[in-house]
Amino acid sequence: MIVRPVAQADRQVWEEMFDGYAAFYKTAVGPEAKAAVWDWIFADDPDFWCNLAEVNGKVMGFTQYQLMHRSLSGARVCYLSDLYVRPDVRGSGVGRALIDHVIGIARARGITNVRWLTQEFNYAGRRLYDSYRPKSDFILYSVPVEG
Repeated sequence: MIVRPVAQADRQVWEEMFDGYAAFYKTAVGPEAKAAVWDWIFADDPDFWCNLAEVNGKVMGFTQYQLMHRSLSGARVCYLSDLYVRPDVRGSGVGRALIDHVIGIARARGITNVRWLTQEFNYAGRRLYDSYRPKSDFILYSVPVEG
């Protein structure tokens, strides 16, 4: 298995996986949102990255991540925004390889913490995540801001 940066030529497979990721979380992603995320990945001064996991030349999953400020530590942390593994290969080590890759990138940049969120019902994912560290006791609030 190799983990590598997404390339412009990967657009179709990235969109298929991104759609699968959205479907898993029971949400729809419109073409404008996908275009925006794709642009973030390939910005001249990127602060949002995407890596693909490949086995024998076939893309099996992706992760997207970014740096964010954490005021209580006066440092940056790496926020793992998205992690998706094709359903037919879940449990095969692809998710762990992607997470470990992000942790390695954070370590190389001197970032001391990688964090992410998942939904309560993501039991299979949570088994993997719990192998890194028990879940925190924080509760997420999400307030839509309109107009």
